[in-house]
Amino acid sequence: GGWYCFNRENCDTRYDTMRRLMSSSEWPATRVGTGILSSQPEENPHWWNANMVFIPYCSSDVWSGASSKSEKNEYAFMGALIIQEVIKELVGKGLSTAKVLLLAGSSAGGTGVLLNVDRVAEQLEEMGYQGIQVRGLADSGWFLDNKQYRRTDCIDTITCAPTEAIRRGIRYWNGIVPERCKLQFKEGEEWNCFFGYKIYPTLRCPVFVVQWLFDEAQLTVDNVHLTGQPVQEGQWLYIQNLGRELRNTLKDVTASFAPACLSHEIITRNHWTDIQVKGTSLPRALHCWDRSLHESNKNGKAPLKGCPIHLIDSCPWPHCNPSCPTIRDQFTGQEMNVIQFLMHMGFDVQKMAQQQGLEPSKLLGMLSSGN
Repeated sequence: GGWYCFNRENCDTRYDTMRRLMSSSEWPATRVGTGILSSQPEENPHWWNANMVFIPYCSSDVWSGASSKSEKNEYAFMGALIIQEVIKELVGKGLSTAKVLLLAGSSAGGTGVLLNVDRVAEQLEEMGYQGIQVRGLADSGWFLDNKQYRRTDCIDTITCAPTEAIRRGIRYWNGIVPERCKLQFKEGEEWNCFFGYKIYPTLRCPVFVVQWLFDEAQLTVDNVHLTGQPVQEGQWLYIQNLGRELRNTLKDVTASFAPACLSHEIITRNHWTDIQVKGTSLPRALHCWDRSLHESNKNGKAPLKGCPIHLIDSCPWPHCNPSCPTIRDQFTGQEMNVIQFLMHMGFDVQKMAQQQGLEPSKLLGMLSSGN
């Protein structure tokens, strides 16, 4: 993950301020894997002993680019090609005997999974490795092309409406989208394939979608900024509606984990085992998904009892799930509980209780227990 840039100007700025996302020249020699990349069973109960390969992001093109440096373009954008080269190299390092290849990513990397998972499967088939099951795990990369809370001119990645930024980006990077998705849209409309709910129905490989219902990156591009000032009622309604819209787009996604939290990215965080939806943690849900795919390959049985893979919170506002990650006040760094957080956001308990037909004290009790 790490956003992207979509024209000469904002790529220059990115190169000056975030060089590690534009070039590998200043990367550290080693990195420690955390979350799903950890080799500690406590931190990564299901996959701690898997073969893991970490591909850092330096192409700034949502892993879709296929353009080399030229006179016209000072930057090369090769996200799609980087993945292909990595796969080629791994085949010689043992991937050729693998049963399963799980392509996982967070944020821009999560969208990158959706864009590349079928292409990787096709690449391996063409190389003669039909026996490898390719799957995807997309974390925090399922964005909505919804209307912004306040419209702003498209200046940089943060102010630009998601559709406009991607539209410009595809042209600039010579971005590739999967053939099956491309065919659903007319020429020049390929940007649609960067949005999870539009590309997902066209995918052949199984994909597990992990998405916070109130994703901070989504709120940022929608121009809802939760810094210090109380949230106005319009914003509050917008935030709740965002959760509803997102929940709707996930209802036909077979395998999903969507907690009602305000956050961004999870699979490489070391607290990723703590978050639960309906009593099931994410590693557990992934384990169930793994088993369900394994079972269905054998005999197409009904879903496994007590092993859910479609987990979406139904409570309506940010952090109504008690297992959400801790929120800190952006100015003081102090931890906040749910009620403090909602008050800080200008949540009006009296008014909200009235709307829900409850006593204010009852509502507060429900909020603090996370029901």
